[in-house]
Amino acid sequence: MKVAIVTESYPPDVNGVAHCAWQTAVHLARRGHRPLVVAPAPPNGVRVPADGPAPVVHVPSLPLPGYPQVRVALPSRRLGAALGAHRPDVVHLAGPFVLGVRGMAAAARLGVPAVAVYQTDLAGYARTYLGAGEGAAWRRIRAVHTAADLTLAPSTVSARELADRGVPRVRLWSRGVDTGRFDPALRDDGLRRALAPGGEVLVGYVGRLAPEKSVDLLAGAAALPGVRTVVIGDGPSEPALRQAMPGALFLGRRTGDDLARLFACPDVFVHTGPFETFCQTVQEAQAGGVPVVTPAAGGPLDLVEHGRTGLPVPAGDADAVTEAARTLAADPALRARLASAGRAAVAARTWEAVGDRLLEHYADALAARATRLGAAA
Repeated sequence: MKVAIVTESYPPDVNGVAHCAWQTAVHLARRGHRPLVVAPAPPNGVRVPADGPAPVVHVPSLPLPGYPQVRVALPSRRLGAALGAHRPDVVHLAGPFVLGVRGMAAAARLGVPAVAVYQTDLAGYARTYLGAGEGAAWRRIRAVHTAADLTLAPSTVSARELADRGVPRVRLWSRGVDTGRFDPALRDDGLRRALAPGGEVLVGYVGRLAPEKSVDLLAGAAALPGVRTVVIGDGPSEPALRQAMPGALFLGRRTGDDLARLFACPDVFVHTGPFETFCQTVQEAQAGGVPVVTPAAGGPLDLVEHGRTGLPVPAGDADAVTEAARTLAADPALRARLASAGRAAVAARTWEAVGDRLLEHYADALAARATRLGAAA
């Protein structure tokens, strides 16, 4: 099978959309299929893998204001030409917003099914940044995904919300995690001593530092006695967060094996963003053997069972975040129990298993397209 993967962002270490698109290409190649990746040209200075599972065609792009890692594609015939030359059986649209919409049109011209993956809560972003525009965002989402042969949602909350908003043909497709890369065995005592020289309990956050992530909710936890907060990531909120958490350690953006080693070091992982359609960092922390605190909203509801694999707290509640961090900091046995159960919970969520489920979704989209064509004949 030939599959064209059209992704709104690239390279694979910039965000979840690009990472998932890359892992999809890896799995397709491993299973003997022929993937092609079409992506916006990355920013200057951003590393692009020199080799990989699939050829990559870059189209001209500009950065989205405030998010230089997310590129908005410029008008170009390159996408249509690339898909025409590849002659895919399926067009996979990773987080369709701008480039993905053009990929949808190209799939229609080629007469092949388009499978659209819902990955970003645009309505939540509109509410956070503009204080308005949520309705317009949902109209855009509904229009794009209604045009797809199949929409894949990463969590039960996302799937339900899409269906409630009138999006048809929605199926559940979660995300995989590399349990070989994210592993409790990577816990490094020397690195821990460098991060917490006083033997403090380490509370970690990994992710973009931006308003929609609500990282400021960590301020109370960062002020707890005997706790050291480590923040990994960058973004426009960093200056304000440094002021709000003067005792926290900000390590900037990390990737690859360096990130995996850091993931295994905290005693507690806290995610604060309420707009996650899935939340990849939560299951990476679980794979790394770290107990998690998450909002009881969106994608984390599928990943964390209260008191067994983590501690979900009300979204946006700073006091609840602080209290959960305090509870875990004071109870090593509870941390160990949650960490062990969290690691066990993600053991079967490999990219191989998730990738094989995606192939089943492709087959369903192809069969549905053939049935419609047969009925119209």
